[in-house]
Amino acid sequence: MATAPKKPMIVETSAPSVAMETMAPAAAEMKKAMEAAPALVTDMQENMRKAVEKSVADAREAYSKAKTAAEQATSALETSLAAAKTGLAEINTKALEAMRSNVEANFNFAHALVGVKSVSDFVALQSEFTRKQVEALTGQTKELGALAQKVANDSTAPIKDQVAKSFKIAI
Repeated sequence: MATAPKKPMIVETSAPSVAMETMAPAAAEMKKAMEAAPALVTDMQENMRKAVEKSVADAREAYSKAKTAAEQATSALETSLAAAKTGLAEINTKALEAMRSNVEANFNFAHALVGVKSVSDFVALQSEFTRKQVEALTGQTKELGALAQKVANDSTAPIKDQVAKSFKIAI
């Protein structure tokens, strides 16, 4: 005996119409949300655009400040190097003048030695020459030291000023 397959029982109720009535407000809310979505997306795009524009403007301002600071630092370095170059030329000139003076003094001493007649004249001439040379070398050393100090100060002043200015800007 073969049995026939069972058929599902269909019961009709009023449930679908009740479900539709309760879902209608939710559907209306959904429809409002879907209609508002483009406006929300537009607002989000506008806010994003404003944020990007502000970031670009801030980046341009930061770049401008960095460029100005770099130009000022380069200018200070160029000024410093020019002062050092000029100062070193002055030091070289002073050193050459001192050397010329010392060579002339040595030649004059050698010329005076040719005319010496006695040992006592030689000792007196040698003592006088040594005393004058020590005084001359002391004076030359002081002059060169003072000039070197001036060159060092003149060379570093632009850089010190720029560093101080940079720290004031940074703070």
